[in-house]
This record gives sequence, structure tokens and C-alpha cells, in this order.
Amino acid sequence: MNPGKSLLVLGGVRSGKSRLAEHRAQASGREVVYIATATDGGDAEMRARIAAHRVRRPAHWTTVEAPLRLVDTLQAQCAPHRCVLVDCLTLWLTHLLCADDAAHMAAQCDALLEALPHLPGNLILVSNETGLGVVPLGALSRRFVDAAGELHQRLAAQCDEVLLTVAGLPLTLKAPAP
Repeated sequence: MNPGKSLLVLGGVRSGKSRLAEHRAQASGREVVYIATATDGGDAEMRARIAAHRVRRPAHWTTVEAPLRLVDTLQAQCAPHRCVLVDCLTLWLTHLLCADDAAHMAAQCDALLEALPHLPGNLILVSNETGLGVVPLGALSRRFVDAAGELHQRLAAQCDEVLLTVAGLPLTLKAPAP
């Protein structure tokens, strides 16, 4: 089984990263599987965000909800004929962080990085860039920013392509090899 191509799309909240990732998935010409990591948690605003994402996606895309079991879901869904889009890694990381088990969170991040080179097809990972703002005051927020920054660095080193989205415009941080 040949590994596929991977793309990491980073950006701030409402930067256009999800739209860019969706456009790239559609342009791949492959069957698209959308892995959603969000849960509404009883929050009306989050429900509205999830609904907006659902409306934007083409009806023929398959959606799989995986707020925690991301690596297992990727291994089950990635295939040579598919483009799998994960939106978003920072929500997945938040679910792991809120479980308050640092060893489990580290193991899940390691498992993602170990699986990445072996996943067939195309893979697009979306994540919020958290390292461009003020350092948060709370300990939990600092742990989240540190964990996200570490995960992004490790993913960027492995992904074939890395984009940063600002104001709806993609900036190439790492171009795919010719």
C-alpha cells in the first residue's frame, strides 16, 4: 500500500482554513470523507458553527464524527481512491485535554504522527494556529497552546505541504516536493 499526500492547513479562527481545505478536497477529484471532531456540548453557538459547516459540504461527501478516536477513524477511512479531510485537530486536542489524562493525550498525538506516513490516499488536516497571540493566563489554556504548538510542529515536519490561512488567503509554509 503506497502512502498518500498530506496537507496541513493552519489558521486562526474564521481565517478561511476550513473553506480552503474543503476546496482542496473537492479539487482532488477523489471520493471525499470528512472527519468532524466537533461536538456541540450543549452550546448554541457551537451548534450553529457545526450547522454552517454541514451546509457548505457537498451532499455526496461522507461525514464521520470522531471527536476522540481520530487515529482509528483515519486508519479505517483512508484509502488510495479517497481524500480524507479532518476538521479540526485543535478540537480533537481539546477533547483529549479535557479528559485530563496527559499520558493518554501524548499517546494519541504520537499515534497520529506514527500513522501519518502510512495512510493511503490524500489527507487534509485542519487546525487552529494558536501561537500568534497573547500567552493565556490560565494553566489549562497554556497547556492547550503548548500542546497544539508541539503537535503542529511535528505534523508540519511530516506533512508534504503546509499552508497558513490569513484573511482567506493561503500562505505556503511548505510546498510539496515536485
